[in-house]
Amino acid sequence: MNAVVESLERSAAWIRQAEPRVNEPFLGIVLGSGLGDLVDVIEDPRILPYEGIPGFPTTGVVGHDGGLVVGTLDGVPVIACRGRVHLYEGHPVASVVHAVRTLCHLGAKALLITNAAGGVNASFGVGDLMLITDHVNLTGKNPLTGTNDDALGPRFPDMSRAYDPALCDVLRAEASDTGVTLREGVYFGLSGPSYETPAEIRMVRTLGADAVGMSTVLEVIAARHMGVRCVGMSCISNEAADGVQELDHADVKVVADAAGPRLSALVRGLIRRRDSWWEAP
Repeated sequence: MNAVVESLERSAAWIRQAEPRVNEPFLGIVLGSGLGDLVDVIEDPRILPYEGIPGFPTTGVVGHDGGLVVGTLDGVPVIACRGRVHLYEGHPVASVVHAVRTLCHLGAKALLITNAAGGVNASFGVGDLMLITDHVNLTGKNPLTGTNDDALGPRFPDMSRAYDPALCDVLRAEASDTGVTLREGVYFGLSGPSYETPAEIRMVRTLGADAVGMSTVLEVIAARHMGVRCVGMSCISNEAADGVQELDHADVKVVADAAGPRLSALVRGLIRRRDSWWEAP
């Protein structure tokens, strides 16, 4: 057993002992910058701060209150990561994906991974929600680098369906039925922490980016390696660099906060429509 698996075992054992409900199948949720208020609609919540969980790194980024929130949403068990850690904080890749790997190890039926992102597609507006249909990893890192442990997943996992088509269809249907505008596009993940230059935005737009951010791609790679289905959404929190208006993280949080009710509605729809995917392979 390698160090990654040993760390997962320690984290999972502690979490199961601290909260018996974790032994049931659940939906895992990762909440990005400013999106942590989704936990306010989780019923009978129990918060397990990251700093108390063996093996969990802690985050120091504003808008990322670190903790696992265990509870139910419309009768379905959920575990939400309220905040995440990033490469730009100086964490190694294994630490960046540790929380997601732990959710997978605990038995998540699927993962909904969210983020706040800069809008690259000129047709997107600030505050829009974007369904992630694919991603490009420009972080220069991969959580699968090094010796592979077959207990986690295969050496060369397929990423052609990184964002599960059936789960994407559920969110599309829910958005249509509830009148929530849901954009779609490709998310480009960079390492940060500096926002992109106008030249960098022109580059990624040319390459096919619709949104750009500093998270998500490594988490999805790690989860898919472990065979867990993923669906992702970005809140377009700002228009990516145009060389005119300066970007500020505080503005990102304000926009993401305002998107909270629409995000919550789509998550509840994903749960309400679970008959179409909960038991699917």
